[in-house]
Amino acid sequence: MKEAYLEITYRHGRPVAAYLYLPRNSRDRSYRTTKAAGGLVIDFARSGKPIGIEITAPTKVTTAGINRVLKELGFPPIKQSDLAPLRAA
Repeated sequence: MKEAYLEITYRHGRPVAAYLYLPRNSRDRSYRTTKAAGGLVIDFARSGKPIGIEITAPTKVTTAGINRVLKELGFPPIKQSDLAPLRAA
């Protein structure tokens, strides 16, 4: 996967969890996790490469909060419109 993408899990029409997949190899799996501010959990592959960000409170997450984590990890920021599906429900 060459680009980041967002996956959202809904229950009764409301987002209950979300996951921002970061660019990675198809064989990469989560080996360890680290908690970040704002209800975010970062998944790392065995190699130490960040492969995704779990969003445990999708209705409370902010674009700025995710972008702070992305910057720390060396990834480009996302746009507010990238999180629009979280706000749609």
